[in-house]
Amino acid sequence: MNLILQATHDIPSAQVEHLARLSSAARIEQVATHLYRLTEAKLHAEIAAYCFEHRIDYGFVPRNKRLSDFGLVVMDMDSTLISIECIDEIADMQGLKPQVAAITESAMRGEIEFAESLRRRVALLEGLDEAALQRVYDERLQLNPGAEIMLAQLKQHGVRTLLVSGGFVFFTDRLKTRLGLDFTHANTLEIVDGKLTGKVSGKIVDAQGKADWLNHVREELGLKPEQVIAMGDGANDLKMMAQAGVSIAYHAKPVVREQASYALNFVGLDGLVNLLGN
Repeated sequence: MNLILQATHDIPSAQVEHLARLSSAARIEQVATHLYRLTEAKLHAEIAAYCFEHRIDYGFVPRNKRLSDFGLVVMDMDSTLISIECIDEIADMQGLKPQVAAITESAMRGEIEFAESLRRRVALLEGLDEAALQRVYDERLQLNPGAEIMLAQLKQHGVRTLLVSGGFVFFTDRLKTRLGLDFTHANTLEIVDGKLTGKVSGKIVDAQGKADWLNHVREELGLKPEQVIAMGDGANDLKMMAQAGVSIAYHAKPVVREQASYALNFVGLDGLVNLLGN
């Protein structure tokens, strides 16, 4: 295995050398400014806590594993591909952000079933002018750091992309066009006479819906589960992530970090490329 170390800062040589000793690595290779590869490394119980304490993201990666081995990357949208929770920002237009954000956080921790939490949150938006959605997109929606680097590398390696979200089609459709994503799937807010009704149209995309859509696209592309990477941050991403050969917890809740193949706690989305790049 290679032990990949990456951070948003210079990693002191003493820390790299300490991790090399812990992992009995054969060699230390500095790949980039904040990126190291420790070859022929072995698992050690102290590595996880040491890296977290020093704000280093790490991953044990089979030395022959490459980004080009995969055919599909499936991403959550809110707080994964983008930096905001769209529904919280929509609620802010109604002066209801604290109430909605509290329900969002509870759902992401797995304390409330997602579909029920979404119904509760959307109900609070009843009567809001649909123009508020465009304002959120124009004024508040930002990609998370490293997103464009990651997407460019995926395209270069012929890896397809699926954005699947418990959020809303209004945003996924615009991101699909803007970023050149291959597939998107999300919920549709019901709008009548230019106003949100407080309801979601059709079947809610919940945790199982995300997993089902991953498998639908995977089968359409003729891929095996081990050729899929799934990325998410909240409890409603866990079923989807369990269907992928590699799962990435991105700045995620503890319950997600514990179950993922790898956790990116500090670096940007391009950390995926650093883990699995040549």
